[in-house]
Amino acid sequence: MTWLTPEELVATYRNGLLEDTMPFWLDHCVDHQHGGFTMALDRTGQVVDTDKGVWQQGRFTWLLGELYNNLEARDEWLTLARHGADFLLQHCFDASDGRMWFHVTQDGKPIRKRRYAFGESFAAIAFAELAKATGEPAYAEHAVKTFHQFVQHNLDPVDTPPKFTDHRQTRSIGFPMIAIATAQELRESIDFADANQWIDRSIETIQRFHLKPELNCVMETVGQQGEVIDHFDGRTLNPGHAIEGAWFLMREGAHRNDSTLIEMGCQMLDWMWQRGWDSDYGGILYFTDLHGHAVQEYWHDMKFWWPQCEAIIATLLAFRLTGRQKYADWHQQIHQWAYQHFPDSEHGEWFGYLDRTGRVTSTLKGNLWKGPFHLPRMQHICTTILSL
Repeated sequence: MTWLTPEELVATYRNGLLEDTMPFWLDHCVDHQHGGFTMALDRTGQVVDTDKGVWQQGRFTWLLGELYNNLEARDEWLTLARHGADFLLQHCFDASDGRMWFHVTQDGKPIRKRRYAFGESFAAIAFAELAKATGEPAYAEHAVKTFHQFVQHNLDPVDTPPKFTDHRQTRSIGFPMIAIATAQELRESIDFADANQWIDRSIETIQRFHLKPELNCVMETVGQQGEVIDHFDGRTLNPGHAIEGAWFLMREGAHRNDSTLIEMGCQMLDWMWQRGWDSDYGGILYFTDLHGHAVQEYWHDMKFWWPQCEAIIATLLAFRLTGRQKYADWHQQIHQWAYQHFPDSEHGEWFGYLDRTGRVTSTLKGNLWKGPFHLPRMQHICTTILSL
């Protein structure tokens, strides 16, 4: 295998972002009639479902603002970020309780709400980037308010029926992970006063409950006191998710010049690379079992686009922060496997869903879960890392 030079890598990431990924979405997803973005696109960019996922409205609005603020101040990006924020504010909040919908119709009529509140985290970072781009305080106020709605609902949900009974209560790594990333974004864009408090609290939660040095593992789901739950749900690991959390911690360590946080992130990457890398076919597996047992979810050995993107970021950041050659090697491994299998050379962007061997199983480019976020974020962050 021929390793790419740093110059070739940065060209791949930057050119892919500006000449492939962004044009695909800008050409096909903008809904000029109803507002917002229609993300359910087939391979060619044709809309195959007009419903709108609220996560993707916030995520793409954030991306447009992020690129405007930190890559190039393109008027089109700022105009479309406002376009996305308008749809979020007009259609994506439930006036009865202030929470966000998860899924709405093309013209913004609500379809469903989820028990979790991650839509609020994505809306918060979107509003914050617009506050930075425009200097308008109303966007910053929306960002802070929505962030607090995100943490309040996750910590003390009101009028939300629990999914499970009181028996075998669990805690997930998802909330503290996303709290870190959201607070980091708000700190950078609007100098959010409470950012470090929430980051510290969330890191402590992850370290206390989810990091298991005796098992060389980052647990996705644990009991309320951090105990391992020896059942399907408790043993199921999501290596790509934990690797995403790893680079959040590395990024915080770099921001604070704190080697302890950098090492904690590297340790998470080390453990979950060993558990997630498919030594037979390459790429990051979706789910694995803590003890190597069979996994309940039938898609466990598929290769989704986003874990590969997170591993590309994490390995590159780990190498840049530590200089350790193994991270450079891992970065080249995951980069070359992903870029060999996911890009659509004919119509642009990436396929999202491959089988274990790397065969495309669905030609969808977007849906309620996939949109312009993980891939362009990876391309943007890797461009930035390599340009420092």
